[in-house]
Amino acid sequence: MTRMFNFSAGPAMLPTAVIKRAQQEMLDWHGSGMSVMEMSHRGKEYMSIAAKAEQDLRDVMVIPDNYKVLFLQGGASMQFAAIPLNILGDKKTADYINTGMWSKKAIAEAKCYCDVNIAADTSSNGFTTVPTQAELKLNPDAAFVHYTPNETIGGVEFDYIPETGDVPLIADMSSTILSRPIDVSKFAMIYAGAQKNIGPAGLCIVIIREDLLGKASKQTPAMLNYETHASNGSMYNTPPTYSWYMAGLVFEWIKEQGGLVAMGQVNQRKAEKLYAVIDNSDFYGSPVAKNGRSWMNIPFTLADADLDAAFLAGAAEQGLITLKGHRSVGGMRASIYNAMPEAGVDALVAYMQSFEKSQG
Repeated sequence: MTRMFNFSAGPAMLPTAVIKRAQQEMLDWHGSGMSVMEMSHRGKEYMSIAAKAEQDLRDVMVIPDNYKVLFLQGGASMQFAAIPLNILGDKKTADYINTGMWSKKAIAEAKCYCDVNIAADTSSNGFTTVPTQAELKLNPDAAFVHYTPNETIGGVEFDYIPETGDVPLIADMSSTILSRPIDVSKFAMIYAGAQKNIGPAGLCIVIIREDLLGKASKQTPAMLNYETHASNGSMYNTPPTYSWYMAGLVFEWIKEQGGLVAMGQVNQRKAEKLYAVIDNSDFYGSPVAKNGRSWMNIPFTLADADLDAAFLAGAAEQGLITLKGHRSVGGMRASIYNAMPEAGVDALVAYMQSFEKSQG
C-alpha cells in the first residue's frame, strides 16, 4: 500500500505512526477485549484515555491551571453561536476582525445575538493581507474581540497576537493550533476544529479561562453552555469518543517529536521551502502579502491558468493529491499541517520545479 502526500485543507493527513497505533489497538485496547469505539464513555478504560489526552494537551500547549479544556461536538462552527451566548454577559457589543471566509461566518452568526463592531476588514483587497495593530478599531466596551489567526481558505495568517487591553481575546485556531508554541495566557479562549492538526473530524476543542464561565444567557441551550461541559468533564452527554481518543494519540506523537518547539521549527522550514519556489519563479505566484502568509495553508497560482488541470493531473501521478485551491479563490493550495512530513513538501517542490521546466 502506498501512502499519498495529502495536501487537503481538512480533513487532513494524520501522522502515519498514529494511524498504525490506532490500527493495532482497534479490536482490543490494552487487553480490555474492546475497541475504543465500543467503550462506555464513563467506564474506567475510557475515562483513563480521556484524562491522559487532556493532560497531554495541557503539557504540550503549557495551558495554565485557570483554563478549562473542553472536548466538544459540533465543530468550530458551532462555537460561532456559542461564543456570544456564553460570553456577552450584560454587554451588547462584540468586536470581530474580518480577514476571510471563516471570519465572515463567525460574524454572521454573532449578529443574531449582539451588535457586531467590525474592528478591521480586509475584504477590499480580497483578503490577501492582515490588518496591523494600529489599524484595529477596537471598542473598549466590547464583551470580547474575536479573530481567526489563520484563514484556511485564503492562506492569510496574523504574524502577531492582537493587543486588546482588558477585553477578552478569542481565537479560532482551527488551522494553526499545535503548529508552534503560543502563550495561551494571552487569550481568554481558544477553539479549534480537530480535522487539521488535532485528529479526525467530529471533535472541537475549547480552551477557556475560568472567569468566562457562568455568564451564559438564560436562553443558551445546555449543549451550548460551556459551564455545562466544564462542570461535567465534557461528559454531559456521550462525547465523540473515538475522535477524542485519536486526538490523544496525536498529542502523544507531538510529545515524541519534541513538542511544539520542534513542530514549529519543522513547520517553518516546510513553509519557507515552498514559498522559496513560488517567489523565485515567474511561473508561480502567491496572492498573499508576505507579512500575512500562512505556514499551514499556502495558496499559489500558475502564470497560465490553462495549465492548472495538467499540473494537478501530473501531481496526482507523483502521489501529491488534493492540491486544487478552494473554489472561491482558485489556483492551488497546499495545506502542510503537522502530519505532512518534510519529505512531502520536498516532493512537491521537486514536482513544481520539474513542471515549470517542462511547461514554462
